[in-house]
Amino acid sequence: MTASTLGTVLVTGGAGFIGCALSHKLAATAERWVVIDNLHPQVHPSAERPADLHEAAELVVGDVTDAAAWDALLADVRPDVIVHLAAETGTAQSLHAATSHAEANVVGTTEMLDALGRAGQVPAHFVLSSSRAVYGEGQWQREDGTVFEPGQRSHAQFERGEWDFPAAKPLPSRAAVTMPAPTSVYGATKLAQEHILSAWSAAHDAKLTVLRLQNVYGPGQSLINSYTGIVSLFSQLAMDGGTIQVYEDGRIVRDFVFIDDIAESFRAVIMAGPAADVSRFDIGSGVGTTILELAQAIAAYHDAPAPVVNGMYRDGDVRHAECSIEDSLAGLDWAPAWDVTRGVAALQEWIAAQRGADVQE
Repeated sequence: MTASTLGTVLVTGGAGFIGCALSHKLAATAERWVVIDNLHPQVHPSAERPADLHEAAELVVGDVTDAAAWDALLADVRPDVIVHLAAETGTAQSLHAATSHAEANVVGTTEMLDALGRAGQVPAHFVLSSSRAVYGEGQWQREDGTVFEPGQRSHAQFERGEWDFPAAKPLPSRAAVTMPAPTSVYGATKLAQEHILSAWSAAHDAKLTVLRLQNVYGPGQSLINSYTGIVSLFSQLAMDGGTIQVYEDGRIVRDFVFIDDIAESFRAVIMAGPAADVSRFDIGSGVGTTILELAQAIAAYHDAPAPVVNGMYRDGDVRHAECSIEDSLAGLDWAPAWDVTRGVAALQEWIAAQRGADVQE
């Protein structure tokens, strides 16, 4: 697909962090770029059209769980591509808000598909924003070379301070070989989205591309949402001269991937079109960073106090979340351009600019 043949694109949750970034990549080149978003107050406190959404995007304020909103939308819009971003996020939050996660992520997806059926529409291509959370702890390898799936760390393990699985090392997740086994309600609902869209697409001869995203951060993310990610939370705390608290022993690993690299991965998938009936790609930087390393870098940037490892924990949290991007590099016209050092610095500059603008207002 080329810019001249990019037809109507519908983006659910398209007024959010990723949706706004993607709109600047493609909205101006599409025949129509339509966004449905409920402007959730956790992300959009003023419930107004976000300034970061490209001017070419048509914003429809509506909830993906609302059948009537879907019927009204699809009476006017016939999408060639649907980018499904709409979701409740937050691994820890999902354990205490399971119903809202199931409604937005699972019911929101089924309402979309039912509405397409009522409208007699079958988009050529679905692009789903999934998550590394579908893997849970993924695969680990023992000293003798055997690979196993350790499952979820128990509350009792956390209480004993047993952070790792004994005599084993974690392996990077890889869609082609790592069996999904989510350890959070959020991860379970994202995997359900994959299964639901895969079944519906196969039955209707549509194509599906699943992008399993690692920890996304960067300019444009919500600074008021406590579940938006630790990079922005750590950054704001250090800016204020606070001490960053790091859980467990500080050696939790995450793959932090910059927002521009995420948007580029979606652009590559949309422009190339589907590679197969169902394709799954891991999207990250390809490099794991410990939470303590991240906290130390941010604290040093602001000359804040050294982070403190406090031994606290979150039930259901994954010890090691890192992916191999080998298959994504081979299968997509895409490669990450931002390492975590450069990306974190760019985020600090953006947050400082946002705070300066708030003060002037």
